Amino acid sequence: MPILRKIESFLRDTGMAPTRFGRDAVRDPRLVFDIRNGREPSPRMIQKIEHFMNIFQNGAISQ
Repeated sequence: MPILRKIESFLRDTGMAPTRFGRDAVRDPRLVFDIRNGREPSPRMIQKIEHFMNIFQNGAISQ
């Protein structure tokens, strides 16, 4: 699944704001907006994003 679809699903499921997601995941509040506009994250950044989503959903990070 493309990373943008994963992020959009995560945001929908958690109710998290896109800016908070970017800030918490990779310290970039514009991340989601930039990806929506065509930015291609590096493999390392994708790994960080997926790691953040996994630990958040497993309860290791609280809202």
